[in-house]
Amino acid sequence: MARKKVEEIKAVKRESEADKIRKMDVATIEKHIAELKQELFNLRFQAAVGKLENTAQIKKNRKQIARMKTILTERANALNE
Repeated sequence: MARKKVEEIKAVKRESEADKIRKMDVATIEKHIAELKQELFNLRFQAAVGKLENTAQIKKNRKQIARMKTILTERANALNE
């Protein structure tokens, strides 16, 4: 029984990132995307020079950008229907 509760809590955590983004308005999401793209550029530059310590941050930024773009696409499709 305790295992079910732990799995339910983990499921809620997985949804929380997308839920946070869904609560934002379009302008805020676009602003965050621009900031993440700039940060991604800087991370790639650091990686090329050999100064990047946390290489996983590149993947995290790319996924976050993809999440935000997906939510923007969902909203656009909802308006078209």
